[in-house]
Amino acid sequence: MGRPLTLALAQVPARRDVDGFAGHVTATLRRFPGTRLLAYPELHVTGESDMDAEPLTDGPRHRCFAELAGDLGVWLCPGTVAELGADGHVYNTAVVYSPGGEQAAAYRKVFPWRPHEPFRPGREFVVFPIPGVGRVGLSVCYDAWFPEVTRHLAWLGAELVLNVVRTDTADRAQEVVLARANATVNQLFVASINAAGPTGAGHSVLAGPEGQVLAELPGSSAGVLTAVIDLDTVTAVRRHGSFGVTRVWEQMREDDEPIPMPLYGGALTPWAWAAAERRRTAPS
Repeated sequence: MGRPLTLALAQVPARRDVDGFAGHVTATLRRFPGTRLLAYPELHVTGESDMDAEPLTDGPRHRCFAELAGDLGVWLCPGTVAELGADGHVYNTAVVYSPGGEQAAAYRKVFPWRPHEPFRPGREFVVFPIPGVGRVGLSVCYDAWFPEVTRHLAWLGAELVLNVVRTDTADRAQEVVLARANATVNQLFVASINAAGPTGAGHSVLAGPEGQVLAELPGSSAGVLTAVIDLDTVTAVRRHGSFGVTRVWEQMREDDEPIPMPLYGGALTPWAWAAAERRRTAPS
């Protein structure tokens, strides 16, 4: 493998106590000691209410996450938290901490599940580097239903997208289809990590850059989905085409006319499309 990344994706029910979460993280890494990136579902340690909100860089949750990641030497995504922003609004925010015990990324969910979620939408797409390995993008649950999200993450250089989920409704089967579809049309890995019962319907899945299911946890029982992926696979698929045929990121040519995109009040332009290649191939 050229750029291996060892994943542990925790399909577990939500829990509100930080100490219990720390215990589960420690036990999981003891069980899977080679793990480099450990991720949990949406709103795993906070409820769906904005009453649980606190600033990202202050409070017991932040200290717990930072210390855990640093002490255990792992990239840790504890799912999402209710974030109290400096603007006074509350966001559903995915966070990632580095093995150095620092906050490495924070992404505010752009598409909260309305009318059910009380959170304010975020406005920025987020990709972070794992030095020497590659780039990881963040999305949250309902974001997967909007193809613009994963497309922008791929455009920003993501080779793996973590889609943290808390779905307990009958459309989880469709979300699995979307994970595979988003992986296929963007030629990257997608890890869709759902909560276990009773707070989620489970069926976490890891899809490869040609849309294949690499690993899954069917059903709603608790468990940990583990896998080793090679991000060089993304490079190979994009260079040679999915199944040796389709190269979506080489679709546009410099002499093509811009394609009007009235939905967005703009256009798809060759120069912007080509910029995606520069982002993907830039050193991490």
